[in-house]
Amino acid sequence: MKQVLIIVSMLFAGMVTAQTKYEAAMERGLAQFKAATTVDDMNTASAFFERIGDAEKDKWLPYYYAAQCNYLTGWMNPKADKDKVAEKSKDLIAKAEVIEHNSELYCLEQMVAVLQMVVDPMARYQSYGALATNALENAKKSDPSNPRIYYLQGQTLMNTPEAYGGGKAVAKKLFEKSLELYKTFKPASPLHPDWGKEEAEKLLAACQ
Repeated sequence: MKQVLIIVSMLFAGMVTAQTKYEAAMERGLAQFKAATTVDDMNTASAFFERIGDAEKDKWLPYYYAAQCNYLTGWMNPKADKDKVAEKSKDLIAKAEVIEHNSELYCLEQMVAVLQMVVDPMARYQSYGALATNALENAKKSDPSNPRIYYLQGQTLMNTPEAYGGGKAVAKKLFEKSLELYKTFKPASPLHPDWGKEEAEKLLAACQ
């Protein structure tokens, strides 16, 4: 019996150590992400998260952040090949979705679709616009209380002509809903996504 208890204790200790290593690595990655000010910095953070994802076969968060960091380079660099950036992000999202489908990943899908749409809005609105819309609809089905859904929807509609159902008046209501949800929103852990509130506040102010 004593030997069994020792073995169980050793196994538990190994699990705790592995978890601690993962959390420590993620915290380092998030620190890199937060400190990133250049495209190279963001690419470095993306690659770091991707390595964590490749090592942790049952964790979707590393691939989420790898995709998000990579996606942001498409906006940071005016000369970036947005389609190439988007395809890399989509590959990373696909790896995450092998593990789990959730609202955060659908939100990221929407962001990537918009990135590709802006390459040629007139020609791509119907195709990539539909992908963006469908992604947010899936996000709502997955977790309608996620405030980032309504922030992203408002951001898109704010830049959409009123003739096509957009405009500041429509966007304002969505930013208000987003901020109302942020009042009670709590990330599942310190490692889970917790962004968008400040951005929603700024865009709501721009709609006044």
